[in-house]
Amino acid sequence: MPFFSKPYRGDLHDNHAFPLSSLTFSNTLSPFAIVNTLFLFPSEWIFMEQGQPKYSFVENQQDLDKLAVQLEKEPAIGVDLEADSMYHYREKVCLLQVSSPTSNILVDTLAVRDLSALENIFADNRIRKIFHGADYDIRSLHRDFKLSVNSLFDTQIAARFLGLKEAGLADLLRARLGVTIKKKYQKEDWSQRPLPEAMLTYAVMDSLYLIPLARMLEGELKQKGRLSWAEEECRIQSQVRSANNQETPLFLKFKGAGKYDARSLAVLEAILKFREKVAEKRDRPPFKVLGNPAIMALVEEKPVTLKALRTIKGIGDRQKKALGGPLIQNIQKALSLSDDGLPAYPKNKRRSFDPNISRRVKALKTWRQKCAQAWTMEPGFICNNVLIQAIADGNPKDPEDLQKIEAMRNWQMKAFGQEICSFLGNMGKTG
Repeated sequence: MPFFSKPYRGDLHDNHAFPLSSLTFSNTLSPFAIVNTLFLFPSEWIFMEQGQPKYSFVENQQDLDKLAVQLEKEPAIGVDLEADSMYHYREKVCLLQVSSPTSNILVDTLAVRDLSALENIFADNRIRKIFHGADYDIRSLHRDFKLSVNSLFDTQIAARFLGLKEAGLADLLRARLGVTIKKKYQKEDWSQRPLPEAMLTYAVMDSLYLIPLARMLEGELKQKGRLSWAEEECRIQSQVRSANNQETPLFLKFKGAGKYDARSLAVLEAILKFREKVAEKRDRPPFKVLGNPAIMALVEEKPVTLKALRTIKGIGDRQKKALGGPLIQNIQKALSLSDDGLPAYPKNKRRSFDPNISRRVKALKTWRQKCAQAWTMEPGFICNNVLIQAIADGNPKDPEDLQKIEAMRNWQMKAFGQEICSFLGNMGKTG
């Protein structure tokens, strides 16, 4: 169901946006409709003062409580956050940006650690929460504050359903609203305090235009008959959660570990555990303690002396001096394990080759490519390889069979469920 009000019906006398305070509107008109109309015009002046976005900075519980009361009245809010994963061992949300039709708010989540006042707002289905590329943000909000997000509208998902090749926020704002934003501070340390004014301004810009952007994309999705598709994907996206980073063995999350033998896996696990301990002690991301390329070199060479360690590429002299001794000890310990004590990489069961299934997979991929061209969408977004394999395995005869496939979305069932069943049925007749 569309979540935006009807556009403002008053008169704008020229092709310029002007400050909200300079306009008068009917009492029956929502502020959201005002913003929608203004964003049909050059938008850099909205919520601006001398070329800079206006915002409120929240750094105590009392102000957060006031913010919550204000946001409860809004039909939609744009949301973004900044974290410090590049600078600390345990990443955390450092800043929460919220833009409504009437204000921009930055919440210092290092000063205000309890965001329970916002719990009902994020959970309220009547208030649309607009994110761009929400996966990381949804996981982070739940991990740090136990906030669950309902009524999500992800502008990146919307863009993909529209078949837009450039679906980044900066690309969309430039193409749809004529707004240019810079990603200069994306990888800065957002845990630093005080935050420079330039970083705060950058943060506001990431949420400021989400509401009008979402309204535009929603209109385009409605025209293409794909709004319900995007809404379903957004509902699924809102349920993602962070994985438990303490799961063992650590080598299961190390790219390329599957190629190693059992002894090398033992060395890899020992090095990864050592890196975690050092990273936690230093409060640094593990990759800044010892990079993955260096770890791979250590696993392959397995140095057991400091002299041998000096020949390993990718490890600086300071790292060798600080970590060399303990690294050698951990490698030696792993090499001394008995065969019974060695880890094993879990192997996926080899599928028995079935020529009929293989033929269906190939045919479905060809069908998908044609469908993607007709709909101007990414093939993998229409039907990913996991789903194609499941369909080929199940060989559904009718939509009821197709519904039994767990990975199948409702929108996919409605959009091409019958077509797939007919397609597979015809294959059986001609095969």
